[in-house]
Amino acid sequence: MSALWFTDPSVVVLIASVLGLMVGSFLNVVIHRLPIMMERDWAVQCADLRGDTPPVFEPLSLSRPRSRCPKCSHAITATENIPLFSWFFLRGRCSACKTPISIRYPLIELATAALFAFAAMHFGLTAAGWGALIFIAALISLTGIDYDTRLLPDDITLPLLWIGLLFNLFGTYTDLKSAVIGAIAGYLSLWSVYWLFKLVTGKEGMGYGDFKLLAALGAWLGWQMLPLTILLSSLVGAVVGILLMVMSKHGRQEPIPFGPYLAAAGIVALIWGKPLTQAYLGTTL
Repeated sequence: MSALWFTDPSVVVLIASVLGLMVGSFLNVVIHRLPIMMERDWAVQCADLRGDTPPVFEPLSLSRPRSRCPKCSHAITATENIPLFSWFFLRGRCSACKTPISIRYPLIELATAALFAFAAMHFGLTAAGWGALIFIAALISLTGIDYDTRLLPDDITLPLLWIGLLFNLFGTYTDLKSAVIGAIAGYLSLWSVYWLFKLVTGKEGMGYGDFKLLAALGAWLGWQMLPLTILLSSLVGAVVGILLMVMSKHGRQEPIPFGPYLAAAGIVALIWGKPLTQAYLGTTL
């Protein structure tokens, strides 16, 4: 089995897919619970600053309590918590109260499995392959959280930045100098756009989480990938925003989360960044 693991790419891809399903199930928990944990922490801090009695909440972490139905509090059993398959087996409804379960849960599990499989196929069983799995998992979490809450938690963006620098300490994706410059340039580029937009319009065009996310992408991919990442994310964001407004599903004054587009562009740049840059910009990397 050990020899087969190293020599048969199909086995590596299969194991990565199964791992992706399990990780995707956990990412659903992160996307749902981390913002709640953050809001509770802010409430306690605000009460402390005001000198009030801190609010008391039910204990909540990424591991406890067990997952349960938000409608009837039915505890999810082991057989009801099998990634992807349980949702179809339950026909997308709680087994106790029949409340619909969002299709987003199996979609995140499926997307994580597919991206893990593709990363394993592209990088193989290497340091770059394992790093790609961490990179993808973090970006999927940030995408879901930003879409729901317009937040990009420091608990994910900052570790992602440092892990990227750690991998590139050994030249996994780019040299360390390019990674450090990428982190600095990634942050300052959006920071500059933010302040320019605010000075001109008096409004805030994006959040600080976007700066940190692009800094993290620069730490992983190097400064050379930043133009492609910004271009791809801006184009996709603009197209999606226009479509939403045309379809009357999004008001002009309603903010659009930019994190998901940065995350998608980051994954594209990780896999195809060098050939795309060479083909369209004529740059040798």
